Amino acid sequence: MRIGIDVMGGDYAPKTAVLGVVEASQVVSTDTILVMFGCKDEIESILPNGTLPSNVEIVNTTEVIGMCDSPAQAYTKKKDSSIVVGFNHLHSGSIDAFASAGSTGAMLVGCMYTIKQIEGVIRPTIAAPIPTVVDGKDTLLLDVGLNVDCKPEVLYQYAILGSIYSNVMMGNINPRVALLNIGEEEEKGDMLTKATYVLMKDSDKFNFVGNLEANHVLEGSKADVLVCDGFIGNAVLKMAEGFYAALKDSVSDDKLNFYERLNYEAHGGTPVLGVNSVVIIGHGRSSARAISKMLLQAEKAVKGDLIQKIKEAFC
Repeated sequence: MRIGIDVMGGDYAPKTAVLGVVEASQVVSTDTILVMFGCKDEIESILPNGTLPSNVEIVNTTEVIGMCDSPAQAYTKKKDSSIVVGFNHLHSGSIDAFASAGSTGAMLVGCMYTIKQIEGVIRPTIAAPIPTVVDGKDTLLLDVGLNVDCKPEVLYQYAILGSIYSNVMMGNINPRVALLNIGEEEEKGDMLTKATYVLMKDSDKFNFVGNLEANHVLEGSKADVLVCDGFIGNAVLKMAEGFYAALKDSVSDDKLNFYERLNYEAHGGTPVLGVNSVVIIGHGRSSARAISKMLLQAEKAVKGDLIQKIKEAFC
């Protein structure tokens, strides 16, 4: 297995990315190779003791897509950037997964124009785990920012994608899927959630358990997957991150594990679901720990044959 990482993307790149790769290289499976895409000279200057781990390779690139670049234009013009070269390797099969903490826009352009979405998927989505107080389990929330305006058919497909991911990556058998809403009754909500409920309630593609109100999100006893549009999902995710920032220095020892799981570093990145390869997008301010977690998440997705299982659901 070969996992690629853009080491030139992110607020603290390439240092944190390279150190994250080194950290991950010590814990990945013996048959996993980590491939760094970026400036070889800069990478080698950062490596501890100047030594490249035996299970890590470097693909030299000469350009970088910056956070201020127009994603579509930069992806077209900067052919030797770490993101474009990484996606080309992913498309050719030279690597099995690709991750980056760089330009989210450029990563999404690469998803849509290079590896493309799975046939039958209307719109890909990005998902994030939200910690709950139930046995250390997480609830998968999607979408968390890719599509802020959705149709009912799109949310219905999110339920399918989320259910598969929850099963493969989070170990939930027949995961419970809920629709985030302002009330539990079927008739509650806006036009989007009402129409989506009608599509979801009789589906045999997933285990639909109805509407879920936001006050039950962290409780975790009612759903394993929570579906909403990207506008709502991003607001929920950012609030969870805000909880961590506000409370991290004042929590009691018995609640420390729960609050630590609100830290984005604990998960590494968000998967792009509905495209033809494993792609993980990390936070721009990702630390070495977050980069390492992102690579381990990509490895687990490849091992679990996540993409093939999604394709089978849409064939």
